[in-house]
Formats: sequence, structure tokens, C-alpha cells
Amino acid sequence: MSIVSRREAVAGAGLALAFGLTSRLSIDPAFAQTTAPPAKGFSTYKVGSFECTAVYDGIWEKPHDPVFIANASIDDVKGSMRKAGLTDAFVSIPFTPLLVKAGNELIQFDAGTGGQVQPSAGTLHANMKAAGLDPAKVTKVMISHFHPDHIFGLMEKGTNAQVYPNAEIIVSSAEYDFWTDPAVIEKLPEARRPLAKRIQSTIATWKNVRRIDGEREVMPGVRTIATPGHTPGHIAFHLSSGNAQMIYSGDMFYQPAMSLPNPGWHGVFDQNASLAEKSRRALADRLVADKILVAGYHFPWPGAGIIAKDGSGYTLTPSKA
Repeated sequence: MSIVSRREAVAGAGLALAFGLTSRLSIDPAFAQTTAPPAKGFSTYKVGSFECTAVYDGIWEKPHDPVFIANASIDDVKGSMRKAGLTDAFVSIPFTPLLVKAGNELIQFDAGTGGQVQPSAGTLHANMKAAGLDPAKVTKVMISHFHPDHIFGLMEKGTNAQVYPNAEIIVSSAEYDFWTDPAVIEKLPEARRPLAKRIQSTIATWKNVRRIDGEREVMPGVRTIATPGHTPGHIAFHLSSGNAQMIYSGDMFYQPAMSLPNPGWHGVFDQNASLAEKSRRALADRLVADKILVAGYHFPWPGAGIIAKDGSGYTLTPSKA
């Protein structure tokens, strides 16, 4: 597996800034949000005895870029957005962590942006509190991968102090090993080096991080699913309670308006695009076969739905908030 694709290196500083890999974007006023947040910033539903709450953390209105999808044009991307009933003025990428009450546990799937990735992001804790969920009572944080919009919510802006010091942080060993290897910094494009350095000065030093190898049960009713490619150790999570099931897919279908109808499209943020496609198709086929709910970090609000086969691709029917 190559450490980084040529396309990712070519993407340049503009994309790096837009993805929150340096501190400048968080104060950049150039991207004024036009998408209205949901009237209620949380949506709660049941999976068996699990009480699941999607919590809105903001949105990235990503400007169109010719390198965003390697094997599709900007016109193709705009067409896919229109077909999904979305504006084609930009690519809509919302941030939606999932909170799950399971007995005495309060589990958070991905940590959110921490208000450090986009000017319009960082509403997670306010919306959690509106939903009656206390961030201080989170017992486990399960991380799909180490991209900034999924982990910056673990660390305070400026100080890097832990936001969830009393929670167990669960990550895949492959992801952890990749980003915490001191040698990786020199192998990464310059724009990605600050991310690796921040991970190595924070997550790599924390005592409450639990690394998971392969696919296994991490707690009763929650198993990991290996879905590498978007990053070397990306994982999804399978939740089951009684006869009910759901999969939290992380970034496997990072913008479903594009990646489901066109699972062969290769995004610039996929570190190994061909492996990401393989993982994407395998997970989509599993969801279709099992006919179960799927939650996605960048899904349209309220962040969950049902996937069905549609020709050579797939469709998503979003849940109702």
C-alpha cells in the first residue's frame, strides 16, 4: 500500500487548508456558510435496546476542485449533487458524530471537529447538551480513522488537552501505527505533516487509548469491521442489540451523493483509492444483503438511512429526523 497517492500530493495547499490540516482555515472568513443547520441539532432513534443520537457538528461547503475526484469531472460531480436533490454550488459535507447509550455506557463514534476544521463546525457539545447528553459522561470514543474532522474533537484547540480524559478511546492498531510512526512524517506531503505531528504529540502519549487488531468485539454488541483504503486503518462498527442491527460506516461513503451511485469514483482524500473502492463496495453489498440501517459521518441529516442496489451503484434512502 502506498503511503500517499500522487493525486493527494498534487492537490496542493488549497485542499490541505480546506481539510483543516493547518490552523489558518479555522479563522478564514472566505467560506461563509449558506446551508441552514437543522432546526434541532440532534435526532434520536433506537437500535434494539441501544438509544442512538445523531448530533450535528456543522458542515463543510466544499468548493469544487478538479482534483477532488480523480476519475470524474467537476460537471460530473455537480450532476451527482443535483441528482441527489442538493445544490451544485459546492459539495455538501456535513459532520455528524453518533452517540449511543448502551446500559451504563455512553459511546461516541468519532470525536467531531472540535471547532478546528471549518468555520461552520464545532456545534457538537452544544447539540449534545440540548439532547440531554453530557460530554463529561462519555465512557468510550470509537474512532473510525485519524483525519482531522474525526479526531480534533479529542483535543482542545491551542492546548491539546484531552477533551475526554476519563473515556476509553478505541482505535484500530493499523491506523495508530501508521500515524504514530516517527518515520512517516518525512514520507508525507508537507501539508499533512502537521497532522501527523499533532497526533504524535497527543494521542500517542495518552494512557486511555485502546488499540484494536483486526475485526473483533470491543464491547457487548459492538464489533469492528476492517475497511481500509480511505486511510490505512479505517474501521467501521457493527452494532447489534436483540434482532436489531446497524453499521456506523465512518467515511466509507463520505459523500453518498457521489460515492454510492459511483462507487468507483476515487476521492483525493483516499490514501489508497483502489483499496478504498474495494472496501466501499464490500460494505455496501453487506448492507444491501442484510437490509440494515447504516449511519455515516458525512451523510445528509439526520446521518442514517438504508442502502439499496441501483444498477452498477447504490442508492441511499435517508432516515427521517
